[in-house]
Amino acid sequence: NMSRDAMVAKTKWIVFYALVYISLFVYVANTESDDNNGTDIPVVCQRQKDDNARCDELSGECLNCTFPEECTYGDKVDVSCETLYDIECMGDQDNITRQAIACQYCYQGQERVDYFCSNDTSCTVRKTPRPTYTARCQTVPDVICIGNRTFNKRKLCNYTTGKRWTTTMLLSITLGGFGIDRFYLEHWGSAVGKLVSFGGLGVWTILDVILVATGYLGPADGSLYIY
Repeated sequence: NMSRDAMVAKTKWIVFYALVYISLFVYVANTESDDNNGTDIPVVCQRQKDDNARCDELSGECLNCTFPEECTYGDKVDVSCETLYDIECMGDQDNITRQAIACQYCYQGQERVDYFCSNDTSCTVRKTPRPTYTARCQTVPDVICIGNRTFNKRKLCNYTTGKRWTTTMLLSITLGGFGIDRFYLEHWGSAVGKLVSFGGLGVWTILDVILVATGYLGPADGSLYIY
């Protein structure tokens, strides 16, 4: 009986320590989750935070900057900034001055320089008038601007799968009689018809050269040529 009681007591202690260990693990995990939730610190800011970067070298994405009230679009002005995401940097993190910053809202910048936008691959571009889609745009980390750094923008459909007009034109002139130009553009059905008819005895070949030259005949998925 004593042996069995000792075994039961030992088991109770093992279970107790296991529960304590599990509780501590859950507490630490929840604490780390709480530290990260709500902040969503950008990768570039996390890296600069870990590197203890200089305050005047932080990216614009890591700063909250105030522009002059009478700021005129396009003017170069000095802005006063403070750090975001509890970043500790070398210097006065609550009084950072950036000089010669363009006075503009984030959406007023130059695309592919100040911000990048998403592309809609389901957007059919070969329609008249060309349709538009709502793109999601993100400001480049180093840019300092007014307003939201993430914004929506209406854009013309400009999806391309990489088909080149010059390649199509060359194929149409040289191998069009075998339908190679239409195979390249993925017009599979008409390409087979053009192949078996030897380019419609030359008539179809000439017509396709004209259609490609004028841009009327394009990729089957409705995307744009690369010129």
